[in-house]
Amino acid sequence: MEPIEFYNRYTGQIETEQVFGEAWLAWAYGTPLGKLTVELAAKRALFSRWYGWKMNRKASAAKVFPFIKEYGLDAADFLRPPDYYECFNDFFTRQLKDEARPIDDQPNSVVFPADGRHLGWQDSSQIDQVFVKGQSFDIDALLDDQKLGAQFRGGALVLSRLCPVDYHRFHFPAAGVPDHPRQTPRKIPGPLYSVNPVALRQRLDIFWTNKREVTLLHSDDFGDIALIEVGATCVGTIRQTHVSGQWTKKGGEKGYFAFGGSSTLTLFEPGTVKLDADLLEHTAAGRELYARMGDHMGVGVG
Repeated sequence: MEPIEFYNRYTGQIETEQVFGEAWLAWAYGTPLGKLTVELAAKRALFSRWYGWKMNRKASAAKVFPFIKEYGLDAADFLRPPDYYECFNDFFTRQLKDEARPIDDQPNSVVFPADGRHLGWQDSSQIDQVFVKGQSFDIDALLDDQKLGAQFRGGALVLSRLCPVDYHRFHFPAAGVPDHPRQTPRKIPGPLYSVNPVALRQRLDIFWTNKREVTLLHSDDFGDIALIEVGATCVGTIRQTHVSGQWTKKGGEKGYFAFGGSSTLTLFEPGTVKLDADLLEHTAAGRELYARMGDHMGVGVG
């Protein structure tokens, strides 16, 4: 399997991702039998429900300490100690101490909504390369709404990919009011393909065919912001913890994913936000940038 490289904003180095389930991914998306298995089983909700059931069993708690050790997680960041969790999924959806993820306090900044590896484009209508040349985003299909697609086409777009080793709660990139109570996050049904680059190099349309949820954040400073959570293999559950229609602060919790790696997408209206230079630079080189929730992602313009 071709190594997955990313730029680490904290070390200033290009690093190679330690892929959870690497052997399975290489087989599933790199061999004829594996691809058949994905189509017949792995992409289906029943498979993810079965895996979720395993991760909810008390016996799965035995996986917590080995996981922390293997992937070098800092337990000092956890709101609760590792032995608190009764199953692996409880640990996976863990909360962190506030000081573990400080929110950028620049008044006109927007922040990354999640820990992960990020790609960003200043103009979503000009995307012609994601993980391979010639792949672009279908904004209308992603939002499942042509009118909404027209509103955001040409604005900045940030793709945040969460690996199983990451903190799996997602947050608001700016202050504002999420959808009115009568317009709760719109749930769009779909299959559950992996969102790992191994799969995305073959077909980017996973983002607009997979199960996903769309929320509009109405911000005084940045206009409307479209927030999309995408389900994936073994991530059949997207939980929204925010209250629709109620003002939220920048960095406020929006929700969380149950077990597995997944993605969020953040779309801005044209002419409202300028993304950070390092994010744009590494995206142009076909490389993700690693940053954590609350870190500076861009600034408002105008």
